[in-house]
Amino acid sequence: MTEQLSGASGRPDVTRVNTVATEVFATVAGRWAVPVVYALGDETRRFTHLRAHLDGVSHKVLTQTLRALERDGLVERTVHPTVPPRVDYALTPAGRRMRSAIDGVCAWTRAHLDHIDAARDRFDGARSGTP
Repeated sequence: MTEQLSGASGRPDVTRVNTVATEVFATVAGRWAVPVVYALGDETRRFTHLRAHLDGVSHKVLTQTLRALERDGLVERTVHPTVPPRVDYALTPAGRRMRSAIDGVCAWTRAHLDHIDAARDRFDGARSGTP
């Protein structure tokens, strides 16, 4: 991957790095990407098991989310030659590192929940004209 992101000088091509980062952030910022990465955790799961753990996601949206995560190298899809075919999903090493980052954001949220709630209350009160 480093070779693809490096320019002729061997230094990172900043434009390319920024472009790829923006694309990956767009995928991860999608409504279902973080819950999917979180649900996969350290386990291999079948599509139906994932869907059962993600309340409200449609078959189509889960498929699209898994494909996007697979394209970015965060999820690995394994098709077993059975009838009917069995498909398993697991996080790649990069996906597990992404999961660690997500765990960090969740820990930050827990640590700052009172502050976030208070800020939202102030903001919403100011917007509605309520003190």
